[in-house]
Amino acid sequence: MGRVVVITSGKGGVGKTTVTANVGASLAKLGKKVVVVDMDIGLRNLDVVMGLENRVVYNIMDIIEGRCKISQALVREKHLSNFFLLPASQMHTKEDVKIEAVDEIISIIKESFDYVLLDSPAGIENGFRSASSPANEALIVVTPDVSSVRDADRVIGLLENNGIEGIALVINRYDPNLVRKKKMLDSDDIVDVLSLDLIGIIPEDKAIIDSENRGEVLSIVEKTKAVQAFSNIARRMEGENVPFIDLEPEKKGLFGIFRRK
Repeated sequence: MGRVVVITSGKGGVGKTTVTANVGASLAKLGKKVVVVDMDIGLRNLDVVMGLENRVVYNIMDIIEGRCKISQALVREKHLSNFFLLPASQMHTKEDVKIEAVDEIISIIKESFDYVLLDSPAGIENGFRSASSPANEALIVVTPDVSSVRDADRVIGLLENNGIEGIALVINRYDPNLVRKKKMLDSDDIVDVLSLDLIGIIPEDKAIIDSENRGEVLSIVEKTKAVQAFSNIARRMEGENVPFIDLEPEKKGLFGIFRRK
């Protein structure tokens, strides 16, 4: 049986969809069979981020309402044969989703996949409940700002009340320069506040936006520090003990390049 992981935050705009696509691709590159499920009913974006919008025929609501089989709605990623997308519907609202139906669909899907990653919508209403209900693990995505961390703390409590024990923290859009200037929260402070195991720090990387605008998943097409960070998250999910990468910028001195200590 595959692992079902909800990727959530509480606050919108922190990069949950980006994390879902890139962690999913990184797991697939490790040889795992992965499906990412867009649970943002009415506002789907995962298909666009992955460049698959023109290949979507059916969606999760079509399965729920009996218009297609699960296999017909799954869209295979262009570069990785073991990486799939289950799209959301644009014609429905989050209130249209029956949680029991989602639970049943995910229970069937996880029999054929190593990982099912559920991209949760922002907020804590029906969309969040639908996305978190079938999960037994969670990745909490935050950005290094007070409001993101505060909202994440609320979501963690809700997940724990739902019986989800395997909760790990992903800090996204981290900029060490801004941390030093006290314009961003330090990663250690975020971990202390949320009391979660840190599974990854994703550095601010313009290449992420560029790749999404092209309809490509960065972890598939390029090699940057952000890609390495996503890969390390996947490896940690697989149980590897992987050191965190050095996010400090390189500094040029008179005798070459050295790392700032």
